[in-house]
Amino acid sequence: MTPVPPRHQDAPEPVPPDGGPGGVIRVLIVDDQTIVRAGFAALLDAQEDITVTGEAGDGREAVRLAEETRPDVVVMDIRMPGMDGIEATRRILAKPWATGVRVLVLTTFDVDEYVYEALAVGASGFLLKDATADELVSAVRVVARGDSLLAPQVTGRLIREFTRQRRNRPRPPSELSTLTARETEVLTLIAGGLSNSEIAQRLVVSEHTVKTHVARVFTKLGLRDRAQAVMLAYEAGVVVPGEQR
Repeated sequence: MTPVPPRHQDAPEPVPPDGGPGGVIRVLIVDDQTIVRAGFAALLDAQEDITVTGEAGDGREAVRLAEETRPDVVVMDIRMPGMDGIEATRRILAKPWATGVRVLVLTTFDVDEYVYEALAVGASGFLLKDATADELVSAVRVVARGDSLLAPQVTGRLIREFTRQRRNRPRPPSELSTLTARETEVLTLIAGGLSNSEIAQRLVVSEHTVKTHVARVFTKLGLRDRAQAVMLAYEAGVVVPGEQR
């Protein structure tokens, strides 16, 4: 499928995660159902701050179009024939130019091991396919600015169910030991689902200070976003599944 010509720039260039020129968010839509792709494209392209750069019907085409169009956000279906959304996500995010790309995965189930796998390879969050139009638009904006999108009603169940299966692959203690006590505290609060403003209130510091701590945690641990931070915290035992925070 030929990529949709971007409305706001002619040549695909790597852009920061808050969007391209003028803050416009470039989106690639990946789904094996033509009608779903068309509906998502029409909805997102109608937004002033979003432009659809292409549509792909499977994972292999998604990898190719991502290379050609350099999107800020990839809206990725998980279950597709041939190359699925997990492998496509892995390949896209492994590209040298893709450091600012965010992948929003789509699923028909609120707790699905495929969702965990997608987050583990670098996706920034997930959205149920029965989400409303407003929820889809909001989700694209959320992940584009570098935040993760993990629905509160399913995040805890998702993390608790699948981190138990991965206890044989904990994060080496040496990496966590590079964190200061305050950075470890911030990581724990991120795992608890708190936003930067909520962490600032909890620690009685400014939100700017929290952002600095979060950035340092991500840099030291090689994390892309909050979704990976949540999983790492559980896998490494910083937060114990089922404990109250």
